[in-house]
Amino acid sequence: MYKGGSSYVASSAKIIRYAGLFIPLILVAYGSLMQVGIISTNHMVNATSFFAICFWWVYVSIVQFCLPSKTALASALRLIAYHLLAAAYLLFVSGLDSPLVSCWILLILASQIYFSKRGLRLSILAFILVVIADLLLWPELGINHVITDVIALIAIVSTAYVTLRITHSQDIAHSALTRSKQQEALQRDRILTLINNLTVGVISTDRNGIIRVYNAASLDLLDTNDSLNGQHINSILPVVDQLDKSINLFDELQKVKTVVKRDDLNYAFSDGEEIRLELTYSAIRSNYSRQTKGESNDGYIIILRDVTKAKSLEEERDEFVSVVSHELRTPLTIAEGSLSNVQLMMSHPDITQKMLGDAVDMAHEQIVFLSHMVNDLSTLSRAERGVADTSELIDIRELAHKLHDEYSDEATKKNLQLNLDLSATLGFVNASRLYLEELLQNFVTNSIKYTKEGTITLRVKQKAGIVTFAVKDTGIGISKSDQNKIFQKFYRSEDYRTRETGGTGLGLYVAAKLAHKLGITIKVISRLNHGSTFSIDLPVVSKKSA
Repeated sequence: MYKGGSSYVASSAKIIRYAGLFIPLILVAYGSLMQVGIISTNHMVNATSFFAICFWWVYVSIVQFCLPSKTALASALRLIAYHLLAAAYLLFVSGLDSPLVSCWILLILASQIYFSKRGLRLSILAFILVVIADLLLWPELGINHVITDVIALIAIVSTAYVTLRITHSQDIAHSALTRSKQQEALQRDRILTLINNLTVGVISTDRNGIIRVYNAASLDLLDTNDSLNGQHINSILPVVDQLDKSINLFDELQKVKTVVKRDDLNYAFSDGEEIRLELTYSAIRSNYSRQTKGESNDGYIIILRDVTKAKSLEEERDEFVSVVSHELRTPLTIAEGSLSNVQLMMSHPDITQKMLGDAVDMAHEQIVFLSHMVNDLSTLSRAERGVADTSELIDIRELAHKLHDEYSDEATKKNLQLNLDLSATLGFVNASRLYLEELLQNFVTNSIKYTKEGTITLRVKQKAGIVTFAVKDTGIGISKSDQNKIFQKFYRSEDYRTRETGGTGLGLYVAAKLAHKLGITIKVISRLNHGSTFSIDLPVVSKKSA
């Protein structure tokens, strides 16, 4: 169906269609009353012309109603037909002094709807021509006829002018409203685009706590694909505090006066997993209102962040700093006390060289202990920051001999034998040299430290493309209960033999971090009083492929 001009409105066009169907029936009835003399007229030509006009008018009306025009040309032709039939009816049936002359206003409106201002002007021009034709066709009717036609012309033209002005103002208002809606839609789209590109969750509710706007990050955070629109904030975010006390979030929103931030809330998923949330929320307040005598609350905005990892790291850092401080305090105190004793003893003539030497040795042991701790912390820091994690081709046999040569003297000093057991064919591995060496050195030094007598064996075997590095000792061993804890930072067994040896409790924790960086797992086989075996597996690579 043809949509008409810029003023076209589907509802108005529908009204015109129905009016075009029923008004001809009124005209036929009015003309019939003239035919029988009930209503007088001085324009009736004859009954044949009257019925011919009525027939074609009814025909065109039925066609237009049943088969709406689909093109501009069809609409123009039908409007022309209506105008010609209306002109014929006024000139040869009712005259312009009939009240039915007002029906021409309907033609003006239809012309304006389908062809805008041009159609309206042409319809007015057509009526002016009808008035002129009426004056020329019926001159014998006298001055009263002229006055009646002029009044009809003025009435129709005035009505058309008023209609034009009203339509023009409506068009302006409609255009302004359309632009306003477009701007509003544009601003909304911009805001939605902005919040959907945020990595934090954003939820906006109305004053009753019903969610109206949210972004994709909110769905990711809540692990759902369901729409949040129309749902209450309490049903979407059932949160609890650190004491597992349920928090009514909507009640908290209603109390808010300024921006509030909370990071002590937990949210549980349907599978029981919990995350720590940081919520920042505030009220959305509109401008000052006369009705409310102040700012009105139009809803709430909530920003959500998953701070589970951050909080865990923060708590871990605090614990780490606390434990390191405690572990450092003891050796520093002992070293400081030993050196102070040396200073005092040096001023006494009875102090022997052995007494001075023992005090200095004690201070030296504590300094060495601190040195080892700093070394472990440095290694841990490098692993955490990914320093020197670049992989390189490492000759396995060369690495094994290097480790053996480096620690054989240390083992000999404790009357231990450091053995080297290698496969005939070893090849190469592709890994971070620093991480792999630090890891194996940790195994060897631990074995030397916790073995009082016997042997330590560095065994490197290759089978089916996998090389196994293992350090086996005949030391004190590790109990079943302790084997699950030895990779925790600062953990040291309660075994008195462990306590007899100096240690930071960081060695195996660092080893676990290095193994994780290398993408491997440390295997432990141990039994109390029968020794321990620590091993790792790495894939062998050819020199060409590396």
